[in-house]
Amino acid sequence: MKMFHALPLALSLGLCLACGGGSSSGDGGGNNGGGTWQLTWSDEFNGADGSAPDSSKWAFDTGTGSGKDGWGNNELETYTSRSQNAQIQSGNLVITAIKEDYTGTDGVARNYTSARITTKNLFSQSSGRFEARIKIPYGQGIWPAFWLLGNDVGTNGWPACGEIDIMENVGFQPATCWGTLHGPGFSGAGGLTAGTTLASGNLAADYHIYAVEWEGTTIKFFMDDTLYATRTPADLPSGGLWVFDHPFFVILNVAVGGNWPGSPNSSTTFPQKMYVDYVRVYHRS
Repeated sequence: MKMFHALPLALSLGLCLACGGGSSSGDGGGNNGGGTWQLTWSDEFNGADGSAPDSSKWAFDTGTGSGKDGWGNNELETYTSRSQNAQIQSGNLVITAIKEDYTGTDGVARNYTSARITTKNLFSQSSGRFEARIKIPYGQGIWPAFWLLGNDVGTNGWPACGEIDIMENVGFQPATCWGTLHGPGFSGAGGLTAGTTLASGNLAADYHIYAVEWEGTTIKFFMDDTLYATRTPADLPSGGLWVFDHPFFVILNVAVGGNWPGSPNSSTTFPQKMYVDYVRVYHRS
């Protein structure tokens, strides 16, 4: 979820891979380096149906962003902490985007609501494997994301803090998962972007496992434990600065509209729901 988003450079990489859903291997998968992956932190979302996400692990970002500009992306929703927009159901976190007239505490009137939850100030980690099993929503203007943001965003700002987009999807590309790095000299439209596309069908039809493995100065992107992109400082444009050397926290959200996905249209149905089976973070033993 690029904080200041423009259309990504799809020409960076566009790989078409046949990937299917399924459960996690349980050991973090994709373990190609020394040592084994050991679980550091997780949420299996096994709370009571209708309950809020665990407040010891997650906090809500609410409103329309500090500039009241749709989080820098011209998004159309207001994020809330209401159960209508985020709750536990049947062992999943369910984030629901709703078409409704709503004015948040920031005084901005919107026609859509949704939720954005974060582990900021609760959990962050430098390096490791970050993965989630997710069934994404679908439709023009719908923009789900699973991503990481540097925990120094409050002091250094964006993009100096760094950003790792593990999974983004836009409704007009229903079969494609995008993975992107943002940092100084490579942000917004200049982010280091790679995509993987199902050979048939849409991502929203089933659960998929989205992950990055971040070790030293190498970040690898996976879907369903299939590697589709590897990034190192050698990929940076001239003047770019590799800032992936400090802890990052986790964010899950479903945006509506924005510079990249465009607005919903008559083909878009609401509500739209993202189902998150789990989020797991590992480190090397």
